[in-house]
Parts: sequence; structure tokens; C-alpha cells
Amino acid sequence: MPADLTYPDDEQQIRAFLEQRLGRLHARQRLGIEAAHEAQIFGQGLNFFHIENWYSIHTVIRTTLRLAGLYRRGVRNAGAVQVVRNEITSPRLPRAFDGFTLLHITDLHADISGPAMRRVIDLLPGLDYDLCVLTGDYRGATFGPHQRALDGVAEVQAHLRAPVYGVLGNHDTIRMVPALEAMGIRMLLNECIPLERDGARIYLAGVDDAHFFRVDNIEKAGDPIPQDAFSVLLSHTPEIYRQAAHAEFDVMLSGHTHGGQLCLPGGIPLTLDSNLPRRYGAGAWRYEGMAGYTARGAGSSIVAVRLNCPPEITLHRLRCA
Repeated sequence: MPADLTYPDDEQQIRAFLEQRLGRLHARQRLGIEAAHEAQIFGQGLNFFHIENWYSIHTVIRTTLRLAGLYRRGVRNAGAVQVVRNEITSPRLPRAFDGFTLLHITDLHADISGPAMRRVIDLLPGLDYDLCVLTGDYRGATFGPHQRALDGVAEVQAHLRAPVYGVLGNHDTIRMVPALEAMGIRMLLNECIPLERDGARIYLAGVDDAHFFRVDNIEKAGDPIPQDAFSVLLSHTPEIYRQAAHAEFDVMLSGHTHGGQLCLPGGIPLTLDSNLPRRYGAGAWRYEGMAGYTARGAGSSIVAVRLNCPPEITLHRLRCA
């Protein structure tokens, strides 16, 4: 972390910060859920089996890829982050926001994805955007220390233009929030904020992790949004697409799946580690009247390798119908 950033760094200070930031009950509930479940392999969250919590899986994946002669190629691929452009058209978008562009970065896993983070930093100066959103999974592991991940996120954040908003993913602990906000990332923890431009207004909402800890609350995040207002929801996982659409969000931006990360030729994922149809596992999609996008992520999970599934950061351009 940059030396000039100050934030709570012991358990008592972090608890006090979170209770003030979220409210006493919310903070204590979130910390308690983490303490009970963060390293659990079976039976918690939307999936029964959580491969990322199985420590030995790192060795299994590396050994398998080495035996297949694919490991070095996978490591090279993991650092080759691409810029992907996506256009989202809606008749509900105020004309003042026509052309408004969101830079979407997800699944940094900054402490285990060094080459990818350096590539992202190289790409950022050439990008034109109005707002940056981060959709979670800042650290590589799902439990344990997180300082190295915060250091990696801070290096990327130093090259981002404000404003920057974020949500937590299933790899993240709520204890990271004070540091993330100290470095200039406004975390949306079942919250929403208005965005204003030339007298018009749209809304940006974000929910806490819905995949593993299941602490998302779309009702709390979306209730302050006026009925006819254009709104964008940030969720680490796209698995809550039905709830988001029926809550009348116009756009949902997610990550989590990594597009499969290890895919067969043609980009066919071996697994998406998600409880959702495969057509929602990567790229642009629609459900009911809502436009969705699931980014493949900038970093890599478990092991920093990718096959037939390049990492990405995404520019979403909003257009009036």
C-alpha cells in the first residue's frame, strides 16, 4: 500500500470502522458469517462444492497442465489481458448519458496475477471512460492474509481515473473494505448512489457477495431508486440475474466465472463454478428486459493460467435507443 494511506489495521479498529460504515447489526452479522464459513469446501453458498477452497487443487492443476505440456502456454495466456468493448442500448437511458462509458474490471486476484496486473496498468492510460467499476475478487485465496492483494489493487488503483466504485467477491473479506475505501474505491455494500450529468440522473447499485457468503440484498440496494430511473447493478456473480431483472435493473455487470479460465478449443468452459446457464457465463447476454455482461476477468483464480479464454477489462458504452 502507498505509505500515505491510513486505514484501520487491527481487528478492533476494523470492527469499529465497519459498524460505523454499515451499522452495528450488519457489520457483526457479516463478520460472523465469514468466521463460520470462509474456508468451507462443502455445503455453503450457491454451489455445494467450492473448488477454490480446496488447497490441494493448486498442485493438481499445475501437475496436470505440466504433464499435458500446456502449463507454460497457460501462464503466458494469463498475462495477455485484452480490452473488450461492449455497447448497451436502452430506451430508458437519459439522453444526457448517451455515450457514457464504464470501465469494468473484475477478478483481479492481484496477489497471484502479477503479469496480468502489469498488463492492466499498461493498458489504462490509453482508455477513455467516465467511471470505473470493480466487481470483486481482489485476492487470490478465499481466506487468510490479504495485505499482498491490497498492495496489488493499490498499484492498479493509482492508474485509474476517479470516480471508482466496487463490490466484494467470494474471495474477499469484509475486513478489506477500510483499506479499499482509503485508496479511493467507494464500495457499494447493498447500496446505491445517483450519477448526475447535465441535469439528468441514473443510478449505480452494488450488492455484497451473493455466491459464497450469500450476503447480497437487492431490495436494500435498489429500494432508493425511483421506479422510472435507469439503473446499473454491480454483482460479483451473475447468478442472481433473475432477481436483478425482476427488481427492474436495466443493466447488470458481473464477473466471477472467469469465462471458464481453462476452456476447450472454441472457448468451451470445463466449468464456470456457478449455478447458472452457460450462455450467461461470459460476454453480453439479456434476460427479460435487462442487459447483462459477465466479464472473463483480468486476473486468474487458483492458478494463474488460462487456456482458450483470454483475460479482459471491458469498456461498456451506454447508448440511447
